[in-house]
Amino acid sequence: YWKKLNSEERLKRVQQALKDNVDFSKDASLGYPASRLDERVFPEDAISLREKPVLSTYLANPNHIGCHTFGTSELAFKGTQALEREVLSMIAVDLFKIEDGQFDGYISPGGTEANIQAIWIYRNEFMKSHGAKIDEIVILASQDTHYSIPKAANLLMVDWERLAVDPFSRLLTPKGVKDTIDSCLNRGKKYFIVVANMGTTMFGSVDDPTLYTEALKQLQLPFRLHIDGAYGGFVYPFGDFENQINFRNPDVSSITIDAHKMLQSPYGTGIFVCRKGLIQHVLTEEAAYVEGMDLTLCGSRSGANAVAVWVILTTYGPHKWYEKISVIKMRTNWFCKQLAEMGINFYREPEMNIVAIHAEEIPEEIAHNYTLVPEAHDESNKWYKIVLMDHVEIEHLKSFLEDLSHARRPQTMS
Repeated sequence: YWKKLNSEERLKRVQQALKDNVDFSKDASLGYPASRLDERVFPEDAISLREKPVLSTYLANPNHIGCHTFGTSELAFKGTQALEREVLSMIAVDLFKIEDGQFDGYISPGGTEANIQAIWIYRNEFMKSHGAKIDEIVILASQDTHYSIPKAANLLMVDWERLAVDPFSRLLTPKGVKDTIDSCLNRGKKYFIVVANMGTTMFGSVDDPTLYTEALKQLQLPFRLHIDGAYGGFVYPFGDFENQINFRNPDVSSITIDAHKMLQSPYGTGIFVCRKGLIQHVLTEEAAYVEGMDLTLCGSRSGANAVAVWVILTTYGPHKWYEKISVIKMRTNWFCKQLAEMGINFYREPEMNIVAIHAEEIPEEIAHNYTLVPEAHDESNKWYKIVLMDHVEIEHLKSFLEDLSHARRPQTMS
């Protein structure tokens, strides 16, 4: 599914999709609480949009309410819904190695919702299919896990067990996982929702999901495994190694990935994919007026964001994207080499492009000048992170290293 297209092919495909949608400027569509963007604010003749597929889609304003891989969907937006399904196939089939047609999913307003969607599904599954009580379900996730997981725990009223990681390797330990599971069992927990990270937000660290699954299987405990690849999903798989954090692993039930990070799409483009047979656990039957009914947390969402992701992915294709990520990783390698030669303490997962540096190594002025992100915005902060995004050039890194080297030199008396 993931193929590189030229600009003419991309434009033609998007234009056809918009033709297949309802046209609010021409069609007598009386029943939808939707329309094109207000022409007084977004005039169509302000700029030439016919040759700009993403911007023209924003003006057309398609609503992708529902889940377009499951059952039926609103016919008014069938053209751009098809592009969303193509995006999901590129991600689920080509990138994360699921069999064709064996997944459901949607482009969410972000990775936070996508993670909450996963936990919502599994909470409901345990309650509906296993008769679980809410206080018998627990979420297992590391201390470096994204804040969307405690947010999900709070919203869904499910306990979250925060597992410690090694302070230097940022990895879970088999003993820590086993002890946590034993503690949960002693407190009456019977059903486990596991969230494993493919690139944590602060460190870029990657969890080994088998530490969870082997321990849970040994005790014959029911579980679901969700992979939070919101940051690392477009980076970590593109390495010269055999990656098994995907649907080839039969224990993986769902994956989150964000397009508005490394892919540089507009904000509001998280992606959620799961195996068939799961998403119906969050069917909102009361949404009877929605064709196909709704299986998402957000309900209405922008079809233009789906088109934006489609255009980006087809602009690169998988091979050009691999080249782009390889260049960024080489920059990260170079930067880490310089830090090591300066004797600076840092952490970096080898297949990721985040470098976390001990806060004690960086004066606050330098951290402020280069807008480094702290682990905590108070005196408890122990780390600053540098994310080597597309705009971060070697010249930027050299300037930072020079300032850091100057600040570390002993000051001589005049």
